[in-house]
Amino acid sequence: MFTGLIETTGTLLAITPTAGATRITIASPTLTARLNTGDSIAVNGVCLTALSIEPNAFPPRFSADLAAETIARTTLTHLRPDATVNLELPTPAGSPLGGHVVQGHVDGTATLLSLTPITPDQPETDWRLRIQLPDSLTRYVVPQGSITIEGISLTVASITGSVVEVAIIPHTYAATSLHTLTPGSPLNIEVDVLSKYAERQHSSEKFTLTEEYLIANGY
Repeated sequence: MFTGLIETTGTLLAITPTAGATRITIASPTLTARLNTGDSIAVNGVCLTALSIEPNAFPPRFSADLAAETIARTTLTHLRPDATVNLELPTPAGSPLGGHVVQGHVDGTATLLSLTPITPDQPETDWRLRIQLPDSLTRYVVPQGSITIEGISLTVASITGSVVEVAIIPHTYAATSLHTLTPGSPLNIEVDVLSKYAERQHSSEKFTLTEEYLIANGY
């Protein structure tokens, strides 16, 4: 599993249709040498399997195949060459969880509404991220709860209808793909899996999952 703490960013080199699947190739001088064929790696929050690892290429690169389900559910094939992507390797068992439990299983896509600096006259500033969620995912999101956006573990500041706001610190803005995005960009979303399990657990009891229940039970 992952925790949503981005280790580094990579650069998309190509997305190539093949006879069996669509292949994505990413340059990552930092992580490529640490990969073995078959390893999992999260790319913009999507858990993929590393293939065709070339640590001695220029630049060092790896590839992964995208299944039809991955293409349909995520934004990866909307990317263009030279796009910046967020990368994270799995967290070993027993390691501290700096973010939250992230599976790399994208639930759907959202639309970036705005990314606004709080103090634009300062060299380093916090940012306010606003996204439009699909209506089907809003029930899994609560204020001060966790949400994964483009693979980044973030805390929900507020939710009004299907509009979610998140506070972004300067480091996260600079060290991830967020600084490359523009309004209208599609974003990969993974909601907190614990909220989905809670809903499933109580569905047979005609239980209604509410914001109050999630907060009271530590979600």
